[in-house]
Amino acid sequence: MKLTKASIAQITLPPGRADAIFFDDDLKGFGLRVRAGGKRTWIVQYRIGGQQRRMSIGTVHTLDPDRARREARERLAKVTLGGDPQADKLDLRARAKLTLGHIIEQYLAIKAPKLRASSFGDMRRYLRGYWKALHRTPIHRITRRDVAARLGEIIKENGPIAAARARMALSGLLIWSIREGYCDANPVSLTHRPDTESRSRDRVLSDAELAAVWGACRDDDYGRIVRLLILTGQRRDEVGAMAWSELDRDRGTWTIPAERSKNHRTHKITLPAAAWSIIDTVERREGREYLFGQVAHGFTSWVKSKAALDKRTELAPWVIHDLRRTGATRLADLGVQPHVIETLINHVSGHKAGVAGIYNRSSYEREVRAALALWAHHVRSVVEGDTRKIIALPRIS
Repeated sequence: MKLTKASIAQITLPPGRADAIFFDDDLKGFGLRVRAGGKRTWIVQYRIGGQQRRMSIGTVHTLDPDRARREARERLAKVTLGGDPQADKLDLRARAKLTLGHIIEQYLAIKAPKLRASSFGDMRRYLRGYWKALHRTPIHRITRRDVAARLGEIIKENGPIAAARARMALSGLLIWSIREGYCDANPVSLTHRPDTESRSRDRVLSDAELAAVWGACRDDDYGRIVRLLILTGQRRDEVGAMAWSELDRDRGTWTIPAERSKNHRTHKITLPAAAWSIIDTVERREGREYLFGQVAHGFTSWVKSKAALDKRTELAPWVIHDLRRTGATRLADLGVQPHVIETLINHVSGHKAGVAGIYNRSSYEREVRAALALWAHHVRSVVEGDTRKIIALPRIS
């Protein structure tokens, strides 16, 4: 019997049978599997090295007899040439489970004992955070276009230096993956290296620009995040993944745990009233630890949200990290001492680096609290266009 629309309509299971295969008379190995309950599946059956293989190629609802016959003929032709379609299918299914996110975790587990804590922390941050958009993609399916497109987004959102480091981290992982047999090529190798020389890391927003950014923020997650970044001087991902457990409303503090900070040091600051007024507008959702975003790791819609904000402000190019630099620079202009600014932004250098950092363990809590209050007052004045004079702190030599 040749399997056609008319003939398969007449096929029924023999009495007492729950499953039967009806083979086509014209194409050997092509058949229709009929099961109790009405399910009908096209199959191909063949032998490899004396072993019989059988694989489905679709149901009668998804493939008509002519299309199913063509699919069967292609698979049987591969067998004639020495191939094994069923093994290929199983291999593809297994490789599909090896997503970038899955491989990243294997790679990090191997690298953790071999790298310094700071180097490992940076690698983990770039691979888990900056390449999150590709985490669900099977590693062998990541293309040069995928990498280039994501690098462009990182440059736009975080700047070329961050993009260059993210590119290096991914390239290292892919080279390791090639040696482990997870993929056959490194799509990073032929992408452009971000130009880290043409754009210096010195963008400081003017008061007018700061007011424009603040005014363009909407009453949504991203708008609240940007305003908190302005007021606190902390890093983007630290605010974006702010958790309720990190906030102490009674004491007015926010504690960033060591595993979330760039330098892997716990960082506690007393938030100014302006920051708490923003946090108080966030609805606490049952069963959700994070203030912002919809996924398990806090806010993630950085690129689209920043692009929309740029359209509303129409300022000269800037990145979110510039808000942190702006806060630090303006605080220095207002007379806040360098060691207090470094402590506020949790930056280990200068006064807190080397021997000085080993022996000087002060958190400068009062000074940091005063600096944040001063900065909040300044931000309010430029946002509201207040003409009141802001008195800078006297410098102590």
